[in-house]
Amino acid sequence: MGWYEDELGWPVSGAEPPVLVTGVRFDALDVPAAVGKALLGRFGRPGELGPVALDGHRVRLLVAAGAAEELPGLLEWLEWGGIPLDVTALGAGGRMRAPAHPEWGRREAAYDRSAPVWLRPPRPGVDVETTVPALRVTGGADGSGVPIGLPALVAAAATACHRITLRARAQDQLWAFSYASRIVAGTRPRSFTS
Repeated sequence: MGWYEDELGWPVSGAEPPVLVTGVRFDALDVPAAVGKALLGRFGRPGELGPVALDGHRVRLLVAAGAAEELPGLLEWLEWGGIPLDVTALGAGGRMRAPAHPEWGRREAAYDRSAPVWLRPPRPGVDVETTVPALRVTGGADGSGVPIGLPALVAAAATACHRITLRARAQDQLWAFSYASRIVAGTRPRSFTS
């Protein structure tokens, strides 16, 4: 994985398969794949989000180093405190499986379907710190090429997680009160005509 160390300057653990060390150049916001898809759709303009990786059923959005420590307080500040959300962060001392080089991703994924892949790969020659969501946003006055702020990303992720939870509960409730489920349970309602 010389690409990460040599071209991007990211620390890599010596494990096999290689893993990226979080908390040095970046942290990673970890969300379900459905939430990641919603975030990619919402922040679809080039340059809005930093690198994004898919690892199984989880999406890892690279954010500024130190963001993992800020996540609980930020969720509280955004008034999501106390609500169970499937949003976590990998920070200092954390590790994430290293996706293959973007040009190799499709070929390797064909052999190993569980291998992580880049949905939005890092760009060689572009400093990761300037491309990831952070508590402060810097860049041009016109907003072009400026990453979104960390509060906006966390708010969108929390909202998407909550929507998915509510949809799942609504489907469970529909099934619980449906005629078919009551037949299966042996508690079929009496007919209004009998």
